[in-house]
Amino acid sequence: MAHNEAITPVEDAAAFETLFYRSPTGLLILDTELRILRINVTRPVLHEAPPEQIIGRHFTDVYDFSAPGDVEAMLHGVLESGAPARGRLVGVRPQGAPGPKYLFSVSASRLQSPQGRVLGVLVEMLDVTEREKVSARLHVVGSVREHVGQTLDVVATCEELVQAVVPDFADIAVVEVVDAVIRGENPPLSPLGREVPLRRAAFGHSGGDEQIQAHPVGDVRALPFPTPYAQTLADLKPRVVALGADTPWLAAVPPRGEAIRASGARSLITAPLTLRGTVLGLLSLYRTDEADVFDTDDVTLAVAMAAYTALCIDNVCRYTREHAIALTIQRHVLLPRPATQTTVETAHLHVPSEVGGGGGFDTFALPGARTALVVGEVAGQGIFAATTLGQMRAASHSLAALDLEPDELVARLNDASISLAQERAALPPGDPLHRQPLTASCVYAVYDPFARTCTIALAGHPPPVIAHPDGRTEILDLPSGPPLGSVEGPSFAATTVSVADGSVLAFYTASLLHASPSPDALQRLLAHPDRPLQDLCDDVLYRLRDDDDTRHGDVILLLARTHAFPADQIAAWQLDNHPEAVATARAHAQHQLTLWGVDEETAYTTEMIVSELVTNAVRYGTPPLRLRLIKDRTLTCEVHDSNPLAPRLRHAKTIDEGGRGLFIIAQLAQNWGVRYSPDGKTVWAEQIL
Repeated sequence: MAHNEAITPVEDAAAFETLFYRSPTGLLILDTELRILRINVTRPVLHEAPPEQIIGRHFTDVYDFSAPGDVEAMLHGVLESGAPARGRLVGVRPQGAPGPKYLFSVSASRLQSPQGRVLGVLVEMLDVTEREKVSARLHVVGSVREHVGQTLDVVATCEELVQAVVPDFADIAVVEVVDAVIRGENPPLSPLGREVPLRRAAFGHSGGDEQIQAHPVGDVRALPFPTPYAQTLADLKPRVVALGADTPWLAAVPPRGEAIRASGARSLITAPLTLRGTVLGLLSLYRTDEADVFDTDDVTLAVAMAAYTALCIDNVCRYTREHAIALTIQRHVLLPRPATQTTVETAHLHVPSEVGGGGGFDTFALPGARTALVVGEVAGQGIFAATTLGQMRAASHSLAALDLEPDELVARLNDASISLAQERAALPPGDPLHRQPLTASCVYAVYDPFARTCTIALAGHPPPVIAHPDGRTEILDLPSGPPLGSVEGPSFAATTVSVADGSVLAFYTASLLHASPSPDALQRLLAHPDRPLQDLCDDVLYRLRDDDDTRHGDVILLLARTHAFPADQIAAWQLDNHPEAVATARAHAQHQLTLWGVDEETAYTTEMIVSELVTNAVRYGTPPLRLRLIKDRTLTCEVHDSNPLAPRLRHAKTIDEGGRGLFIIAQLAQNWGVRYSPDGKTVWAEQIL
C-alpha cells in the first residue's frame, strides 16, 4: 500500500478487532451508563460466565470490586471530562465467585465519535497480582532489614520485627525467645527439649487488640506438644498450617486454641529463629482473611525474616555477654566503696555507657594522713577497655607507693600508657587490639589535711569543681597536659590549691557534662555542700539526660568532702642537730604513745623506728630536724630534714659498725619511704594498729 493511500473503514475495523481480542490485557467497552457492550474473552480470570450473559449488564453487577464506588466515580469522571485515568489499583473477582480477589491495574479512556458525541468508555484491566505480591514482599524485607536490629536489646529486637511485618505481611505476629537467651546465656542446640521455657517477647495485631493473645508478653512457658510450634523447633523446619474449627491440635492447647478462634485466624506460618544449629526462638505469623492465606512464597519470606532476626538476636547476645564480662571486670577494678579516710569523706556516681567506655575512679590513703583521689577514662569499649583500665589502675597504685608528686606520677603513667600502646601496635594485624589506639584521660589529686591543700595534675581530663563551705562554687583553672598515651605535647603540671574544711571537691568524666541539662548544672547542685554527699550524687543522677547520643562514655562523679585531721591524734617536735636528739626523740615518742594508749609491743617497736630515723637524720641530714607522730588507722613516724639527698638501704657486713638503720626500719615497719618537698625530705615508716 502506498504511503499516501487512506486506511479504509474495513481495514480500520480489522485492526480494532485484532487489537481488542488479541490484547494481553482485559478490555471492556462500556456505554455511558456503564453497561458492558464488549469484553475481551481472552482473560478468563475476569469472568466465568459466557459473554452473552455479561453483555448489557452494569459492570458492578458482573464484578466484585474492592472499592466499587471509587471505580464508578473514576469512570464517570472520564466520561464527563474526557481526561483518561491511568493505573488505579483495584481488587477484582467475578461477582459471587469464591477465593481471593485479584489485583488489577485499571485504566480508562473516553470513546467518542468523529463529531464529538460521547459513546462510552474503554476500560483496560491489567492483572498485576503477582507483581504487587512481589513488590509487597520486597517492601516487607526492606522494612525488616531497615528497622530490625537497631537496638542492643533482645526484646526490643523482637518488637521491631513485629512492627515490620504487621499489618503489611501478617495480621498477627508472635515472637517467642528461649528464656536463657534473653538472660545472655548460650542458646541450646537443636532439637529443643519439650521442657525448655520460652519467653513471649513480642506480640502484634493489626486491629490493635491485645486481649486475643493466649498469654501476655513476658510470660515464660514451654511450647505445647504436639503442635506445629514445638515441632518446628524440634526439626527446625518451617510450617504453613490451615486453621479452622476442626484443626485437631487446637484442642490440645486450650489457651492458644481459644485465642486463634477469637482472632479469626485462618492461616499460620511457624518459622524457627535458628543460627548455626542452635535454637533462639520461634516466629508465628497469622492471617485472618480466608481468601488471603499464606503460600509457599510467603513461607520462604518468613524463613528469611526469621533468619535475619536470629542473626540480630545473636549479635545482641554476644554483646550482652561481652558487656557483662566487661562490667564484671570493671566492678573488680573499681572499689566496691571508695575508702573514706579520716580527713576525706567520699561518695560516687557511676553510670556505665551502653556503647562502652572504660571509666574508673579510686581513692586510697597515702603516708602522712594524705588521700589520693583519681578519676580516669580509657578510650574503647568492652573487655579491652576494662582490662586496660585495670592495668592503668595497677600502674597508678605502684607509682603512688613511690610517694611521687602528682605531676611526676601522671608523667610516669603516661610512659606506661605509651608502652602499652606499643605492645598493641606489635600485635598481629588480625588481633582486634591492633587497630585500637590507646588513649586515656586522668585527674590525680592529693589532699593534705595538715597543709589543708589539694595538689592536682590533669592529663587530658576536665578540671574538678570545688564547692566552698559558704556555697560558692568554681571550676578550678588548672593547666592540663595531653591525654595519656601521647608521645608529644606539653609537659604535665601540678597545681596546689587551698581547701577549707568542709569544702567539696567534684571529680568527673567528660560524659557527665554531655549528659547534664546545662554546662553549669553540676555547680548549681553543689551550691549546698553541707548536704550528704550521696544525696548530691543522686541529684546529679536524676538530672542526667537518658539519651545515648549525649553520652560518649561512662558517667562518673567522685565527690570528696575535706576535714581537718584531729588535733589530738598528731604530735610534732623540733629536734636539735645533735646526737642527744635521739634520746630526746625516744622520750617524746614514749610519752605520746602512753597518752594514746598504744600497747607495749607497738610502743617498743615505734621507739626503735624513731631512734633509727633520727639517727640517720642527725648523721646525714641537714637541720632543722622535725619529728612527727600521726595516729590514724596506721601509726606513722616521720622525720624531716632539709637535705634533699635520699637515704639508701644497705646491708651492713659483719665488721661494719653502721649501715643497718634503714634495714632495721624495713624489718620493723609494714611500709616505709621518702617524700620530697621544696624544703627537703621526709623519711617515714608505718605500722598497722
